[in-house]
Amino acid sequence: MITFSFYFHLLHLAGRIPLPISKASEPIKANQSLTGNKKQPTRRSMAAQKRRKSAAVAILNDTDDIEDFSKSETLAIRSSLLRWYDENSRDLPWRTPSVGAGSLLTPVKVDEEQRAYVVWVSEVMLQQTRVPTVMGYFNRWMEKWPTIRDLSSASLEEVNEMWAGLGYYRRARFLLEGAKSIVDEGKFPRSASELRCVKGIGDYTAGAIASIAFNEVVPVVDGNVVRVITRLRTISANPKEAGTVKLIWKLTRQLVDPSRPGDFNQALMELGATLCSSTNPSCSKCPVSDHCQAFLLSKKSQKLKVTDYPTKVAKNKQRHDFAAVSVVEIAEFDDQILNDNGQKHVFLLVKRPENGLLAGLWEFPSVIMDEGSMNQCMRRKEIDKYLKKSFKLDIGENCKVMLRQDVGEYVHVFTHIRLQMYVELLVLTLKEGLTQLNSDEDRSEITWKCVDGSSIRKMGLSSGVRKVYNMTQDFKEQGVFQKPRKVPRKRRSNN
Repeated sequence: MITFSFYFHLLHLAGRIPLPISKASEPIKANQSLTGNKKQPTRRSMAAQKRRKSAAVAILNDTDDIEDFSKSETLAIRSSLLRWYDENSRDLPWRTPSVGAGSLLTPVKVDEEQRAYVVWVSEVMLQQTRVPTVMGYFNRWMEKWPTIRDLSSASLEEVNEMWAGLGYYRRARFLLEGAKSIVDEGKFPRSASELRCVKGIGDYTAGAIASIAFNEVVPVVDGNVVRVITRLRTISANPKEAGTVKLIWKLTRQLVDPSRPGDFNQALMELGATLCSSTNPSCSKCPVSDHCQAFLLSKKSQKLKVTDYPTKVAKNKQRHDFAAVSVVEIAEFDDQILNDNGQKHVFLLVKRPENGLLAGLWEFPSVIMDEGSMNQCMRRKEIDKYLKKSFKLDIGENCKVMLRQDVGEYVHVFTHIRLQMYVELLVLTLKEGLTQLNSDEDRSEITWKCVDGSSIRKMGLSSGVRKVYNMTQDFKEQGVFQKPRKVPRKRRSNN
């Protein structure tokens, strides 16, 4: 008979749970003796350790795959979780009654394909974004494009503007491209396997749409589900590794309720988003705490905590980029420099490439530079070169600087990039007016446009660009300006 302590030790050897930390001191580091002296592993000790781990895994595998949910556990978890969800689910705009819900006399009829579209939009928005933020975006989106056919006729620029501020703009582009392909096919894919063939729809989104809209018995695994499953089964392996991901999907598949797959998947995600939080879980209120191994172990030992699962994975170090950003304001007359009523001046905006970071979005002219070159002189020199090359704006020749001042610095954090922007306000008057810019538009290698102040305030700009614009407006409202000093020309000598 396998005792609890022996079973616990086997789990540690197999890499499924961590070794309990000693009470008296810090945890013993790898390759360190109890006396604190470092001890280098020998080939013999390493081989022995490998054999012990292999033996532990073999014993565990012989116990009918102990990580699987038993039939009784599965039924109990399904029943408890669905009952809790029916009583406590949040009222969210993308949730509608399940297919077949309602009384026997008046069943609720649901347009499955319309619901699939609603689920698709909401799930894509919810990736990497909190629910309170998504609700406003979702309502505005559905008001503008209530059906997939409406969305398929939209332009990428319209979609990007509607998406502005949600981040990860590639998701919006894939939504548009997927809608166009589905409308062209004439039928919304109904199974998870068919949905995965649509560009931008992965395993998670496919499972959500198929189960919630079409009642297919398939699992859904997002970050919330990972947290719940790893705690239920005390899985301490790296949740990002392929083997662990596969295991979590398998365990989630075992639990999905065959009669209410969509509701069950939403219940599991709801549990992770509310009670089973990452830092402060409400285990006393959890409907499945009796089946949670992490909770049961935490009650037996104060050294083990529910929040130890899932295992924390070190994040990749962010790249640090630096950019000189110039808010170029083109004034019609010299005395309109500070006018902000949108009548006498325009802002120059540049469209980013259709691929890559912030694809297809509008921004102010900017130049990526080395950290060592971010002094004011070098920034202005690079911006001047950019304006001359891209717009034929040659300061001192065909355009005149009315105002040029540094506004401040702003750090915008992406998932993998920390972008530090040095922002300046540059007010110009053009020798030939705006026709000077338009004459070179066809020859320009970039896409650009000029918009007035009232228009730019209504545009769907990314949060970083919006912040830069607001910085310049706050700066102008302070009313502290220094016009560029005019350097007197040297008098020619008559000699």
